[in-house]
Amino acid sequence: MNGKKILFVSSELVPYLPENEVSLMSYETPRMVNSKGGQIRIFMPKYGNINERRHQLHEVIRLSGMNLVINDVDMPLIIKVASIPKERIQVYFIDNDEYFKRKSTFSDENGNLFPDNDQRAIFFAKGVVETVKKLNWSPDIIHVHGWMASLLPLYLKKLYADEPLFGDSKIVTSVYGQSFDGELDKDMVKKIGFDGVSEDSITHLNAPNYNNLLKVAVDYSDAVILASEEIPEELQNHISNLEKPVLPYVSLQEFEDAYVNFYNTEVLK
Repeated sequence: MNGKKILFVSSELVPYLPENEVSLMSYETPRMVNSKGGQIRIFMPKYGNINERRHQLHEVIRLSGMNLVINDVDMPLIIKVASIPKERIQVYFIDNDEYFKRKSTFSDENGNLFPDNDQRAIFFAKGVVETVKKLNWSPDIIHVHGWMASLLPLYLKKLYADEPLFGDSKIVTSVYGQSFDGELDKDMVKKIGFDGVSEDSITHLNAPNYNNLLKVAVDYSDAVILASEEIPEELQNHISNLEKPVLPYVSLQEFEDAYVNFYNTEVLK
């Protein structure tokens, strides 16, 4: 991985959020690439339950300040950064008071999904791309983890298809087990359509549940990693019908060599 540039985009990441499959692999994978001489950038949402003082987050004024249009409404983009000290890894946080100030990640105190999770996902995807453009950093691989990041492959292949910075980038999506029950807002397709993405290209999202979000993510990715032992059967069947490289599940203890080999022989070939 020496010298290769990999952009990691994740819904969750330790140590900023509690440990689970997504947050742990979103940390371990860039840590591994970093240790093998790769260049990395990590992006995640700045949820309100992330302790800014404890983790020493600070706003990057030169990257903040633009507005992103979400469903015909201007939403300010705020960029914050922090470092994971023992790994010397910098993390970029996508923030907006309207979408991310609340004191939990995806659902309220009663376990109900936030009604604007669809718009939060759109904002996150566009915010990552616009920030990377400002950084003028052209990744060899873009590796997506978690459903809140699942719209990024779609936006890169559709809205930003002519952006030269990503012209040679390969997109990898890690697919995890069932992440939420229920559906996001039924008008999600229309909101994405506002960005010029044809509704015909995202018909899965007519029912915007977890499986269908991940179907869209893998459809617009160049390669797929099965990151859980248990993947919903519907999603597993969809992935098995894709004509693109798929890395079967490997345990945390064995993932390093498997991921590096997959990056080098299947993704970057």
